[in-house]
Amino acid sequence: MQDAGVGGVSVGGGVDCDVLVIGGGIVGLSTAHALSSLAPGTRVTVLEKESGPARHQTGRNSGVIHSGIYYRPGSLKARFAVRGAAEMVKFCAEHGIAHEVTGKLIVATDRSELPRLHSLVQRGRENGIPVRELGPAQIAEYEPEISGLAAIHVGTTGIVDYGQVAAQLAESSGAEIVYGAEVDLISRRPSAVAVRTRSGQVVRARVLVNCAGLQCDRIARLAGDDPGMRIIPFRGEYHDLARPSLVRGLVYPVPDPAFPFLGVHLTRGIGGGVHVGPNAVPALAREGYRWGTVRPRDLGTELAWPGSWRMAARHWRYGAGEIHRSLSKAAFTEAVRRLLPAVTEADLTPATAGVRAQAVLRDGTLVDDFLIREAPRTVHVLNAPSPAATASLPIGREIAARALRTLRSA
Repeated sequence: MQDAGVGGVSVGGGVDCDVLVIGGGIVGLSTAHALSSLAPGTRVTVLEKESGPARHQTGRNSGVIHSGIYYRPGSLKARFAVRGAAEMVKFCAEHGIAHEVTGKLIVATDRSELPRLHSLVQRGRENGIPVRELGPAQIAEYEPEISGLAAIHVGTTGIVDYGQVAAQLAESSGAEIVYGAEVDLISRRPSAVAVRTRSGQVVRARVLVNCAGLQCDRIARLAGDDPGMRIIPFRGEYHDLARPSLVRGLVYPVPDPAFPFLGVHLTRGIGGGVHVGPNAVPALAREGYRWGTVRPRDLGTELAWPGSWRMAARHWRYGAGEIHRSLSKAAFTEAVRRLLPAVTEADLTPATAGVRAQAVLRDGTLVDDFLIREAPRTVHVLNAPSPAATASLPIGREIAARALRTLRSA
C-alpha cells in the first residue's frame, strides 16, 4: 500500500532521485558536488527558486576567501574555514577561476581594541593560521593610507568571485538542477519525501537536504520539523570607492566578539575596484536589498518570534548605530575614516547590497556557528552565513556525508 503524497501524488514505490537538495546557492551546489564525488551514481536533484545559481548570499558578498582567524577554535566555522580556504584556492586554480591570495590587515584604531587584537593573534595561532603583528610603521608598509595603532597581517586571506565558483560547482556536480522551482509543499513519509513546487512539479527523493539559506527555517517547517530558530535578515550595504588607489588590498577593523559581523571593511576585488562595507541593518524582507523593500509576511515572522525582541532589547545600541550609518552617508563616511582618513563622502558610491541569513534562537541568541540538524530522511542547514562561501567545499562534504548515512540506513 502506497503512502498519500503531495497534491495527490504518491510518495511510495520508486523515486525520482536519491537526494533532493533545496537551494542553489554555493552550499547547496557544493553538497550536490560532494555527493557525486563521495558516492558516484547517486541520483541528485537541486531545486532553486531563482532563474540561476547564487542569486542571494553567494552572489552578494565581498568575495573574500576568509582565513578562519575569527572563529572559536574547534567550532565548525573555524575548522571548515581554515580547510575551506586552502581548498577554495586549489579548486579555483584547477578550474581556471580568477582568484588571488592577497593577505589582509586587521587594524586597531583605538587603545580599547588592542586586547581584542591580541586575542585574535592567539586565536589565529590556535586555529593554525600564520599571523604577523605590526606597529604603525609596518602598517604603512602594507597600506600607506591606513591609520592604526597596531595591526595583524593574515597571509592566507584571498579574493574570488563566488558566483563563478557556484556556477562551476553546478556544472561539475552531475546533478539535475531545476531553476524557477520554488517549493510550496513537502510530504515526508517512512518510504520517501515528496516535494511540490509552485508550478506543480513534484519531485520524490529518498533523502531531502535543506540548503535554502534565507528560507531554510520555512523549509524545515514545511517538512514538519521545528527548527528552534528563525532567520532574521540583516542587510549589508556596500559602497564602491571612487579612488581605489587609496587601498592596496584588504583592510578590516577589529570585530566586536558579541556579534557575528566583521564590521565595515575595505576589500579590493578581483576586478581591481574596492568595496567598502558591509554594515548590518535589520532588513524588512528576507530578500530586502533596499529600505523600500517591505514584505509583510517576512516582517510578521520576525516580529512574532520572541527571539527578535530579546535580541533587540539586548543589542539596541549596536543596532541603532548601524541604522544611523545606513541612513546618514556622513556617519558612514566617518566610520570608514577611522581606518582610511583620506576618504570623503564623494569617494563613496552606493553599490549592490546583500542580505545575511542570520539564525536567532528563541532566547535572542545570534547563532555564531554553522548549524546543521538532522530529522527523519532530512538534513537541515539552518545557519550558514559568512564564512560559508569560503568553507563551502568542506561544508558540502559534511552535509553530503550526513545525507549518505541517512540514505544507507533508510
